[in-house]
Amino acid sequence: MQRLKDLAISDTGFVFDPFSGATFTANASALCILDGLKRGEARAEIVETLKTRFDLCGGDLLRDIDELVASLRLFGIVPTDFEVQ
Repeated sequence: MQRLKDLAISDTGFVFDPFSGATFTANASALCILDGLKRGEARAEIVETLKTRFDLCGGDLLRDIDELVASLRLFGIVPTDFEVQ
């Protein structure tokens, strides 16, 4: 989890992993999810923040969280068994 906490994230969506030197770009909703994950928020808290901040609803939010977590696993930023509770 330290790699996730060490990510440098700009307001414009530029994400830098100081461990690997890799850079990524993230849209506004991905930035919101990353922020929640870095703070250790539960799935329900992240979903509520997304709903409020972006006026969204529905199951797509859960899928968005799961897809971002899958990408973080793929890049080794979170452990392969990491799940958002």
